[in-house]
Amino acid sequence: MELYYTFSVLIVLASFFAYLNLRFLKLPGTIGIMIIAMLVSVGIRLLGDSYFPATTRHFFDLIKEFDFNEILMGAMLNFLLFAGALHVNMADLKEQKVPIMIYSTVSVVLSALIISMLLYYIAPFLGINIPYVFCLVFGTLISPTDPIVVLGVLKEAKVPKRIETKIVGESLFNDGVAVVMFAVVLKMATDPTFDVSFSSIAWLFAKEGIGGLLLGAVFGFTASKVMKKIDDYKVSVLITLSIVTGGFLVAQSLHVSSPLAMVVAGLIIGNYGKKVAMSEVTKDYLGKFWELIDEILNAVLFLFIGFELLLLPDLNKQLLTGFVAIFIVLFSRLTSIVLPWKFFDIFKFFGIKSAYNKGSLMVLVWGGIRGGVSIALVLSMPEGEYKNLLLEVTYIVVLFSIVVQGLTVGKLAKRVLEKE
Repeated sequence: MELYYTFSVLIVLASFFAYLNLRFLKLPGTIGIMIIAMLVSVGIRLLGDSYFPATTRHFFDLIKEFDFNEILMGAMLNFLLFAGALHVNMADLKEQKVPIMIYSTVSVVLSALIISMLLYYIAPFLGINIPYVFCLVFGTLISPTDPIVVLGVLKEAKVPKRIETKIVGESLFNDGVAVVMFAVVLKMATDPTFDVSFSSIAWLFAKEGIGGLLLGAVFGFTASKVMKKIDDYKVSVLITLSIVTGGFLVAQSLHVSSPLAMVVAGLIIGNYGKKVAMSEVTKDYLGKFWELIDEILNAVLFLFIGFELLLLPDLNKQLLTGFVAIFIVLFSRLTSIVLPWKFFDIFKFFGIKSAYNKGSLMVLVWGGIRGGVSIALVLSMPEGEYKNLLLEVTYIVVLFSIVVQGLTVGKLAKRVLEKE
C-alpha cells in the first residue's frame, strides 16, 4: 500500500507539473517537469518548515522512503529501455555498428579513467582529499550517457533522425558496460576481500555483458515466433509486458545484464517481430502502448530527479567542485569520442567507413546527456565518508547536463546541418 500511495502521489504531481509546463513554461515536457519539481523543492526547503511543517515532514519522508535506485535500476530502466529500443531501426544501427560498439565500450572506459585522474589531481586545489578509487567510482557512474534521458530529450528537441540514431545507438548499449564497471570499482572501494585480477574482472564483464545480449536475443526471437502464431494485439501487448517484467527476474537470477537484455529484445521485436509477426493493427496498438508507457515513466523519472534536491545535505558546499566537475566531464566526453574517431581510418582497410563527420561529432559530444542512471548508481553506494560528496557533485553535473545540454542540443544539431 505504501508503494501504491507513493506512486499515486508522484503520478498526480507529474500530471499537474506537465500541465503547468505545457500551459506556461512551454519547455520540452520532461525537462519542464524536472525544473518545476526543483522549484517546488527549493520552496519547500526555504518556506516549508515555517508555513507547512507537518506537510513538509510528511513529504520529506515520502521522498526518502522511495528507493530511487531499486525502482529505477530494477524496474523503470527495463521498461524504458525496451520501449526506446522498440522504435529504433536496426538497419540504421547496422550502418554504424563499429563506431557504436566502440563508443559504447572503449569510450566509456576511457572517459571513466580521464575523469578519475583529473578529479584526483584537481580535488586538492579545491580543499578536498579523496582517494583515487573513489574518483574512479565517480568516473564510472558519470561516464555513461543516460539512454532514458537521451531518448526523451532528443525526441522533443527534434534532432534529425540520422544524428539521433548515432547518439541513441551509443546510449542504449553503454549502460550495461557502465553498470558492470561501476559494480567492479565499487567492490574495489568498499570490499577489501574482492579479488582484483584481470581474469575475475574479465569474467564478470563477459558474464554480465555477453550473457545479457544472448538472453535478450532468446527473448526477442521467442516472443516474435509466438506472436506470429496468434497476431492479436491484446495478447501481443501482454507478451511484451511479460518479456520486460519476467525477463528482469530471469536476468537477475542468472546474474546477467538486464538492461542489455531489454535493449536486444526490444530491437528484435521492433524490427524482426514487426516484420514477420504483426499486422498493421497490432503494430499500431503495440507502438502506441509502449509510447504511452515511455511518456508516463519518463515524467515520473524527471519529477523524481527534481525532487532529489530535497535529499541533498548541503548543495552549496560543493557548488565549486560540481562546477569544476562539469568541465571535467565535458572534456572527458570530448576526448573519449574524438580519440576513437581518429582511429577509424584503420577500419577503412576492412571496408568499414564511419559516417561521423566533425559536425555530427560535435552533436554526439554535446548530446551525451547524463541523468537518472548516474544518480541511481551513486545512491546505491553504501553509507560512507565520500557518498554525500559524490552525490552532490553528481547531481550538479546531471542538472547541468539535462537543462543546459538538453535544451540546446536541438539548436546545435540544426546549426551543424546548415553548415554541412
